[in-house]
Amino acid sequence: MTHDQHPTAIVDAGASIGAGSRIWHWVHVCGGARIGRNCSLGQNVFVANDVVIGNNVKIQNNVSIYDAVRLEDDVFCGPSMVFTNVHNPRAAVVRKSEYRPTLVKHGASLGANCTIVCGVTIGQYAFVGAGAVVNRDVPDFAVMVGVPARQIGWMSRHGETLSLPIQGSGTATCPKTGERYVLENGICRPE
Repeated sequence: MTHDQHPTAIVDAGASIGAGSRIWHWVHVCGGARIGRNCSLGQNVFVANDVVIGNNVKIQNNVSIYDAVRLEDDVFCGPSMVFTNVHNPRAAVVRKSEYRPTLVKHGASLGANCTIVCGVTIGQYAFVGAGAVVNRDVPDFAVMVGVPARQIGWMSRHGETLSLPIQGSGTATCPKTGERYVLENGICRPE
């Protein structure tokens, strides 16, 4: 076994878990799941069959990752945050053929207790604040808060606030790394 797994964790046959990953107490990983290297799945995490998790992903306690969710490398999922996969669920109506895919791109952070409504893409290095409800796509490097989530700023790869307007254009420097960013036509990117 190339990963660490607590004795209370259940990893179904067929699941792929990369080297150096850690599976903590009372985790359940279904047989079709693919999990990359050096990931951490905290206590009481559930990973469904049709889930792909990249490398170096940190999933805190009490997170369920349902079918049709994809997490790229270096994603952070805060404690008790929520993914959905059906837009209009009903107990008496089977909608497994209607799952809407959710993509969380490289380096994004999802705060504690936030909810990601299915069918959206969270941009790379975006930051979703604690308790926010995301119901539409989030741009790269955007900071999102509230219910429903709205953009309040931009954040560097290092996790520092960038002095840029929400709209328009401008340049800013990460105060920790000195990396420069440019905003043009609503798109923020490293220079």
